[in-house]
Amino acid sequence: MTTTEPEATPTAAVPTGTTPVDPGLSARGEPAVDALTFDDALAELQRTVAALEEGGLPLERTLELYERGAALHARCATLLDDAEMRIRRLVDGPSGGPVLTDDAGDDAERAGWQDATAEEAAR
Repeated sequence: MTTTEPEATPTAAVPTGTTPVDPGLSARGEPAVDALTFDDALAELQRTVAALEEGGLPLERTLELYERGAALHARCATLLDDAEMRIRRLVDGPSGGPVLTDDAGDDAERAGWQDATAEEAAR
């Protein structure tokens, strides 16, 4: 009885002497900008700006850093916008006014606070 070996799964051809690129990394081995947390993106942006300010880099590397810096800035701005939206949803009620988080207070006190807030907003 003959046994057959399982067929080899085809893999993407990788040129000799190179390693496959992780889709979560840039061509230079840096993490993908979209995968970075705010703190990581901000720290890398600060390092990038410092390297650009120091100067003395070849033009191509300067352009790479500038492009990455622009992407990092956009990532930070997006994450800050998302955080602001989350905070607004937590703070604003259905009518757009502030929501009290103290469920133990009585309803009269709560209504008075909301009336005072509405009066201040109208001024």
